Amino acid sequence: AATMNPEYDYLFKLLLIGDSGVGKSCLLLRFADDTYTESYISTIGVDFKIRTIDMDGKTVKLQIWDTAGQERFRTITSSYYRGAHGIVIVYDVTEQESFNNVKLWLDEIDRYACESVSRLLVGNKSDLVGRKVVDAAAAQDLASSLEISFLETSAKNSDNVEKVFLTMASDIHQRLSAEEGAIHQQSRGAQTPRAKINTLGLYVSSDSGGFY
Repeated sequence: AATMNPEYDYLFKLLLIGDSGVGKSCLLLRFADDTYTESYISTIGVDFKIRTIDMDGKTVKLQIWDTAGQERFRTITSSYYRGAHGIVIVYDVTEQESFNNVKLWLDEIDRYACESVSRLLVGNKSDLVGRKVVDAAAAQDLASSLEISFLETSAKNSDNVEKVFLTMASDIHQRLSAEEGAIHQQSRGAQTPRAKINTLGLYVSSDSGGFY
């Protein structure tokens, strides 16, 4: 059996992707540090923060990677997809193009991430009611067609920010538990080390992309 790290039961790696300026870093700062700033600083390459949460009596460590939205960083950021357990696609509800580009980001997931990765769609800046151009119903339709969750958030006033990451953590946990059960059935307990890495998320295999 794998030796558990006493500090946590699970380590889930999450990735924030989406167009530049949609508020990915603000969502991360709000969730990890409970802070918010109006000043916009473009993320260079990748950055990450950690927050530990309690889920059904288990300690879950979330390692959340914030990626640059600009095209010029795409080669750097693409290597981070593969090790991710969950990917949050963020658009700006006041910016139609950022929503239109969600499909392009989904293509990136299909290209680089593992097939069963958990996905969640987020429309950020919901506090800017008067400037909103992307209808929630349109986003919900897209999410429903992909069979993924959708939430509107405001990193500025904290609306739904916790819910995004808790929903994602819960989804990953359920998926990995189901996968682990299926593996146990197939092998009658003779798990391969590779399966152990994927299901428990406690160790990072040497081929997990950009994670370390």
